[in-house]
Amino acid sequence: MTKPQANRKTKKDTARQLALDIICAVLDGGAYANIALNKALRAKKVDDRDRRFITELVYGTVKAKGTLDWLLSQLSSRPVGKIDKVILNILRMGLYQIFYLNKVPASAACNESTELAKACSHLGTVKFVNGILRSAVRSKEAGTIVFPAESDNVAFSMALTEFHPEWLVQRWLEQFGAEETKALCKYDNLPPQLTLRVNTLKTTRAELLAALQEAGFEAEPSKWCDEGIVCTKTAGLNAFMEQHPDSCYMQDESSTLVAHALNPQPGMTVYDLCAAPGGKTTHLAQLMQNKGKIFACDIHAHKIKLIEENAQRLGVQIIEPVLRDAAVYKPDWANTADCVLVDAPCSGLGVLRRRAEARWRKTKKDLEVFPPLQKAILQAAARYVKPGGRLVYSTCTLEAAENHELTAAFLVTHPDFEPAVFKHPLTGEEVSELQLLPQRDNVDGFYICAMQRKENKA
Repeated sequence: MTKPQANRKTKKDTARQLALDIICAVLDGGAYANIALNKALRAKKVDDRDRRFITELVYGTVKAKGTLDWLLSQLSSRPVGKIDKVILNILRMGLYQIFYLNKVPASAACNESTELAKACSHLGTVKFVNGILRSAVRSKEAGTIVFPAESDNVAFSMALTEFHPEWLVQRWLEQFGAEETKALCKYDNLPPQLTLRVNTLKTTRAELLAALQEAGFEAEPSKWCDEGIVCTKTAGLNAFMEQHPDSCYMQDESSTLVAHALNPQPGMTVYDLCAAPGGKTTHLAQLMQNKGKIFACDIHAHKIKLIEENAQRLGVQIIEPVLRDAAVYKPDWANTADCVLVDAPCSGLGVLRRRAEARWRKTKKDLEVFPPLQKAILQAAARYVKPGGRLVYSTCTLEAAENHELTAAFLVTHPDFEPAVFKHPLTGEEVSELQLLPQRDNVDGFYICAMQRKENKA
């Protein structure tokens, strides 16, 4: 795929130009917003003010893409699909500033967007951009653009006001009702919190908290995970982590619960079948005190390298990366594992807050792809577990077909397995499965189910 270019002619190296380059890479080039943004900000020397502005422009424009395209359709007779991709992204970014960034003067949004158009197109297109955005300013001031009322079509209305695709809003309305669906959408639109998992092989949470606070960061202990730290002020954190490379791993709070549910002990043999980039794998190694063996599998060779790099950085020696397809059974692994983790490929609908672009890349049809794959991986995984051994299945989605329904069906067809318990991280009660919902739990959506292979009868 040819990478879309926002800089066809000479351009000024401005915050908006950098934001546009990133937006083009994400919406038209298939890049991940967080990775593209971090890479660009590391490459360019920008001050904290520009960094915040660029981040807001990128995440805001990407999240609101559907709504911005609808606004554009109210302002122009030209179909969105007929507009040059770079010009379309200039318009999206301009409209986002006009309608959603109150601190940005409308004149600046119009003028700077026009300058961006001049750098990559001809005079006619420049006039088109200028005309559309000035019309947007007048329409906003006059209140002539009105979103459809929820009473007419609740899914369409909520999709526009809350920046989500209509099909997904409709799906959640059927699952959760209007109030919870709106709360879930609003959660997805919040800036994601940064959570660190302390590398207890090298330091303690108290020591890392003290170091962060001494360096000027706002950080507090996670209430969900004993090794977790939530950072509420993160400017300059990359530099801090370069100085303390083995102290921690960036990992979401929900994700840190999986290793504890598996509960591996020092000296055990553990299989992590969908391991890249190695966050849960290295957490397992911490719980095992770096004693035993973890076979960390992934189907992609470039991701195997990520596992190796993260293990090396954190000082973990017990991980052996394995290039393989987790859905294909490996006979020589039969009955050899004390613990097996299946952190399965999934639709990812629980972590849209952290993946701004993901809401626009998923379709209703995509959801049908995952359950058969997850079932195949889980069935292969079960054959590796020793009698008395533990199997944990997890996803970062909210879909029952990928979560409870799948594990419940597995237990019916595998009578040699039974539910196993782990402690609820907040209440301390013993549970065998946990479905975290963002709108209720205020953390990323995650599903965890623990199972145990029954001991052989004498």
